[in-house]
Amino acid sequence: MATYSISQIAEKMGISAYTLRFYDKEGLLPFVQRVNGRRVFKDEDIGWLQVINCLKNTGMSLKEIRRFLELCQKGDESLEERLEIILKQKESVEEQIRFLQCNLKELEHKERYYKKAIAAGTEKVNLDHKEDLGAHE
Repeated sequence: MATYSISQIAEKMGISAYTLRFYDKEGLLPFVQRVNGRRVFKDEDIGWLQVINCLKNTGMSLKEIRRFLELCQKGDESLEERLEIILKQKESVEEQIRFLQCNLKELEHKERYYKKAIAAGTEKVNLDHKEDLGAHE
């Protein structure tokens, strides 16, 4: 079984060793063993770290992540509660995506606006088009 130091796992996961130490301090790495006072990560820990990263990257608080991990350690008795947490987070991510898609549409509109203005050498060309009347300049 392969083992990794904190710096090796940080590089492998694309996060800083500082972040991993912080996660440990916050109680998010109860699965990580210590040997002679040093954290030793195993291949199976990578899966846990991927879940933690996913939840963190999608806006879940450290407190909520800790709660989720505690439920995972309880085993099968917490399956339904864990599913509820995942579904709630999924809904949150879907809302974030909708929000970002609206922003992307606005940016695409502005891109068309500026390309048209640059091609014409003036913004005045955009005043003739109804779709650009709502542009905030």
